Amino acid sequence: MASNDWFEKDFYAVLGVSKDVSDADLKKAYRKLARQFHPDSNPGNPKAEARFKEISEAYSVLSDPESRREYDQIRAMGSGARFTAGGGGSPGFEDVFGMFNRGGGTRTPYTQSDFDDLLGGMFGGGGFGRSTGGFRGFGGPTRGRDVSATVTLDFLTAIRGDTVTLQQSGGRSVRARIPAGVQDGQRIRLRGKGEPSPDGGQPGDLVLTVSVRPHPVFERDGLNLRLDVPVSFTEAVLGATIEVPTLEGETVRLRVAPGTPSGRVLRVKGRGITTSKGTGDLLATVQIAVPGHLTAEARKHLEAFAAAMPDENPRAELLERVRTAARAAG
Repeated sequence: MASNDWFEKDFYAVLGVSKDVSDADLKKAYRKLARQFHPDSNPGNPKAEARFKEISEAYSVLSDPESRREYDQIRAMGSGARFTAGGGGSPGFEDVFGMFNRGGGTRTPYTQSDFDDLLGGMFGGGGFGRSTGGFRGFGGPTRGRDVSATVTLDFLTAIRGDTVTLQQSGGRSVRARIPAGVQDGQRIRLRGKGEPSPDGGQPGDLVLTVSVRPHPVFERDGLNLRLDVPVSFTEAVLGATIEVPTLEGETVRLRVAPGTPSGRVLRVKGRGITTSKGTGDLLATVQIAVPGHLTAEARKHLEAFAAAMPDENPRAELLERVRTAARAAG
């Protein structure tokens, strides 16, 4: 931070708190604003990113008791104060410290060493930290950068959850726990698994995007699992008890009622996906299987069956609805 920022920036106003705000309320205000303007919540929004940096800067000063005390004392010197550069480019106070003239009536700008001595007496020594480019205590250690990565999982692994090992740049490996029931495209933030801090601060996070390979039979629908189940014509007409596979490979018995049409969904309770949010169901969609080959005898019996059926068009209602809609539109 540039030195004069402590005069020009009102960190309390940035966080929307009063100057006597408690540590707990300060943290609460910061977390609320950080969630609102975090880059992950506002991708591609430079204004939100700049606001997030401003919020983080303010909190880094006010959350540390020592830097907050120094900030309050510096701000108390007066809003009209400004920094100016001396002959060698080192900062000094003209307006604030102009009263401390060096002999006679001539006012001489303070040098860096004068400035350090003055702030050292005011704040207990070493008020200006050359190594950080700002006042002692400002900001604290730098947080490490976040790292993005992608992991591809089998369908069953994503449902069960697993621990995977990822290789980061530099050859460093990271073990990441994938929670049960993770979905395709879901992002997982692993705290402290990102890049280390360059100066002893907290490490960054690892933001993991999950890609799930499709299953050859099952499809995910929230916490439910869907699959198509072939049913023969006679099973659908007369009714039957059939076996349906589950995700783990075992089967469950399912009752098909007489007269079940193609497309009807049959539900098996509790055989879907289990997560901390609950357990879904297995949804089996009936698909009438049409035989691809008939023997002469089978064809003879099927023709006899057709002759015995009432002479009615199963598409009559469909055609009438279309005609009615056409007349209403015309």
